[in-house]
Amino acid sequence: MNSLRLLIAQAVQIYMFLIIFRAVLSWIQINPVGQFFKVYLFIIQITEPVMRPVRDFLHKIFPASPVDFSPIIVIVILNMLKNILIGI
Repeated sequence: MNSLRLLIAQAVQIYMFLIIFRAVLSWIQINPVGQFFKVYLFIIQITEPVMRPVRDFLHKIFPASPVDFSPIIVIVILNMLKNILIGI
């Protein structure tokens, strides 16, 4: 059971890294013909199901906000869930 909890915690940690990577890459112009663009699209496809509901919720609260805070909110929530899971 402990190894399963640690495995899930590691998966959550990797997912948080992908969200950070996506946020950083959103500031960089990526060539749509390059091979790296496929990696970027893959990261978007993996993270979007979690990011979209948070982004929609934040847009309802702050409709005129030019900054997307959804990566920060998602990382905080995932970190809290990870800490609960491993029992800290």
